[in-house]
This record gives sequence, C-alpha cells and structure tokens, in this order.
Amino acid sequence: MNLLHLKYAVEVAKTGSINKAAESLLIAQPNLSRSIKELETDLGISIFERTAKGMLLTPDGEEFIGYANSILNQIESVEKMYKNGVPAKRRFSISVPRSTYIADAFAQFSKSLPEDSVEIFYKETNSSRTIKNIMYDDYKLGIVRYAENYDKYFKSMFDEKGLNYELVSEFHYVLLMKSDSPLAGLKEIHFSDLEDLIEIAHADPYVPSLSAAQVKKEELPDNVNRRIFVYERASQFDLLSENNEIFMWVSPIPQKILDIYGLVQRECADNKKTYKDVLIYKKDHKLTDLEKIFITEVCISKRKHLEQNN
Repeated sequence: MNLLHLKYAVEVAKTGSINKAAESLLIAQPNLSRSIKELETDLGISIFERTAKGMLLTPDGEEFIGYANSILNQIESVEKMYKNGVPAKRRFSISVPRSTYIADAFAQFSKSLPEDSVEIFYKETNSSRTIKNIMYDDYKLGIVRYAENYDKYFKSMFDEKGLNYELVSEFHYVLLMKSDSPLAGLKEIHFSDLEDLIEIAHADPYVPSLSAAQVKKEELPDNVNRRIFVYERASQFDLLSENNEIFMWVSPIPQKILDIYGLVQRECADNKKTYKDVLIYKKDHKLTDLEKIFITEVCISKRKHLEQNN
C-alpha cells in the first residue's frame, strides 16, 4: 500500500471532492482519480461512493480513513522526533458543543497541563462535525449534544461507527437574557412571551437519519419572528449584554459568567424537553491521563452548574 495514496484518500474524504482535493494536493485530477482507484483495488474495497454531490465515504471507507489518519499522524510524529530531534508531544484533542459549563471545565483542565511538551486542540462545533472529527480528523474525544427524543438515532449510529458512548449530563435548556430584559421581570415565562423578541440560535442542528429541514423545524420552531444565527460563544455574550430584546436557549451558565456580562437565566414554564451531552470516542481508543483529567473536570463542572439548576 502506497503511503502517498493514503494522503490522497484522506484529502478526498476531507474535501468530499476529487477536484478540490487535487487543487489542495497540487496534482492533476486524472492522476488523483487513478490513485484512488488503485488504492481501492489494492484493498479490495470501495472507499468512496461517487455521486452527483461529490465523493461520499462508504462504511468500509469510513473505517479505512480512520486508520489512515492514525497512520499518517504517527508517521509525522516519528519524522519530527528523529529528523529534527524534537521530542514527541503529548496531544489532547476534543470536539464539544458550544457550552459554557464545558468551557469552564476546559479552563480548569488547562491548569493541570504537564510542564513537558503538549498540544491541545479544543473545537466547539455541532454533533455532525464532532463525529466526523473523531472518525476522520484524528480527534480522540467528542461530546455530542442532542434532544432525548433522538436517543435511538444517535445510539444506533454510535454502534454502527464503532464508538463508545457515555452519558455526561441531562438538562433542560434555560433562557439567557440581559438583566433588564422584559423577560427578566416576569413572574413566569411562556413561549408566547418570546414572540416579539430576538433569539440567538445556531443554524446547524443535526440528527442522523433525519433531514436537516425536519430537525430544524423541531429545534427552531416558528414561534419567534426574529433570529440571529451565530457559530461561536463570544459574539453571543456580546449581543446579549448589549441588547435587552435578545434571548438565547442555553444549558445552565456558571454564575461568574452571568456576573461578567450582566446576564440572568430563567426557566420557561412551557419548556419540557430534555437534552443529553454524551461523551464519545473510538472503541479501540484507550483513554490517556490527560483525557481522564478533562473528563473529571467536566463532571465537576456539571455538578456545580447543571445539577443545582435541575
């Protein structure tokens, strides 16, 4: 098996396109296509399904790309160690939902980093990207967030992809708002009270086996006329702290963050939906000491910030 072909396959999986991968790799498209076909012939499997939407990984291809990423990363580490005399770095990598209690755990975890060489990768993203990061991009841990009613869809997919999964927390979303928001003064908040305000939301909800339109309809109902879609947490707090017409559904927020931004969180009487945060990693992955420390910090943060609100 040609190592160059492994690199080619990983790039095609990442871009989902022969043309885009060829541009990135600086090789001719026909040569890349031929290399991928040779690799599939050597392995006796189909790595990609060629469709009008691009190159989609087959089940065999998903498994192969996971191994290919691990092999290429190990080769890179060995080359650095022996060619440049650089000691191998300890590596920690995780993809998580945009969640303040998890971010708080990560901040505490950072205080436990060893003094020797270490690289930390912390990515906030949606469930789909988290799963792809573990399967194809050599992220070792992930935390996936989903509504409890989608439990069977996610667990079925985790089993299919060979992923361990462990419940981290269960919670109800609360409403986050500026301290002088019209919602803050209400004795009890109902969905109807949100209609004339502005919601901060994420535009990338995901559930396996269901269409994006179907999931968005349930996760982003039409009871709010104005929405601002954002993809990272910093801008959320800036918006909330400046505009008292803005609100956001969140997992419970640490009090120190509320104090910093002048925010309050309130429950909604009509909101009965339960959400889950679930830790995932490959079944053949053995948790490292750093990963165990992070998981411990997440559990501590959960008890401190979530359980007291449930």
